[in-house]
Amino acid sequence: MPAAEPAPVLLRGTDRAAFAVAFVARLRRAGLRVGITETDDLVRALAASPPTSRTVLYWTARVSLVRRHDDLAVFDRVFTTVFDDTPPLPLSRSAVPPRNRDNAVHVAVPGTGGEATAGGDGLPWATLPAVVAAGDESGDDGLDLPELRPSTLAALAAVPFEDLDPPQTEALGAALRAALTDWPQRRGRRHRADPAGRRVALRATIARARRTGWEAITVVRERPVPRPRRVVMLCDVSESMRAQAAAYLQLMRAFATVADAEVFAFATRLTRLTVQLRHTSPREAVDQAGTAVDDRFGGTRIASNLAALLDSHHGEAVRGGVVIIASDGWDSDPPEAMTTAMTRLRRRAHRILWLNPRAGAAGFTPRVGGMAAALPFCDRLLPAATFADLTEALHHLHESRLR
Repeated sequence: MPAAEPAPVLLRGTDRAAFAVAFVARLRRAGLRVGITETDDLVRALAASPPTSRTVLYWTARVSLVRRHDDLAVFDRVFTTVFDDTPPLPLSRSAVPPRNRDNAVHVAVPGTGGEATAGGDGLPWATLPAVVAAGDESGDDGLDLPELRPSTLAALAAVPFEDLDPPQTEALGAALRAALTDWPQRRGRRHRADPAGRRVALRATIARARRTGWEAITVVRERPVPRPRRVVMLCDVSESMRAQAAAYLQLMRAFATVADAEVFAFATRLTRLTVQLRHTSPREAVDQAGTAVDDRFGGTRIASNLAALLDSHHGEAVRGGVVIIASDGWDSDPPEAMTTAMTRLRRRAHRILWLNPRAGAAGFTPRVGGMAAALPFCDRLLPAATFADLTEALHHLHESRLR
């Protein structure tokens, strides 16, 4: 006995998501409150039970989209408007008309109640591409699929700082703050109970022993409670760092707002920007920081500013912390002064990271006197010419987490 042929399915090969979104858009314009959840329910229902007739399609859409009895009249009116006096719904891929300039075929929908009736305002019968064997070009149905491209921010992250405008820099700065999720940690003085701890909690163990005749049957262990490690960032805003100054301010603001970090800018003298960059408005924070730094785009004295930081009361913030220096290494101070300042900084800091915008260039070698003198005291020399480099530099903070 020959097997029965399967019943034809409406919208075979149709993009169900495009169909559902377009139909829901028509319902919303008619005043029906339909959310994303209902739209997803319709897409899943069409996938689970493909409609074999217009009646089945009606009930599938009605059960998925209508939540209140008062909305039935609006739904029936829109469904009738969409599917009455239109060409038959495609039963197979061959029933789809040839492509138009929009790479999708639209069924014209007559307007009601003053609704526009311009061509192309119907629901899209966008079909999926046919599956063809490798090297077989006969199955091409003429449908052009959109090329997948990276997001705008992902593309801009690889653009050099000097090619970005202020809105793009601000948007990438927000993405940079969102990427700063983890923070380096250090061993704290407080302890908490932990079965994997190496230290015996004497008080808790003795308290348990009171229940067993002062026999320590149960040994309670504890481990130190980790605390966030302080991060201190110093940014070079001299003339040689003019192109990178705005982007580095966004990194400094990320440190200042996400966690308890101290940030400084320096050219010929040191300026603390922690308070200014913690402003809730990114644009206002950058403007206040630019007003506070009145020696920017001038000369550079890296060694003198490092010594000034260590000699000030903010120098205690460096003790046991992670110090990030963003500079190209051009320094008007002698290399001997840089060696002295970095020696003091190395004794006090936990780790030292140096961000150099020229470190990522091919064939880069730190031949500048200041950079060459500071390099032996640095744990990492990282490139920082794009926002992608800055995001990668954030991952190196995790090397300082408590293990």
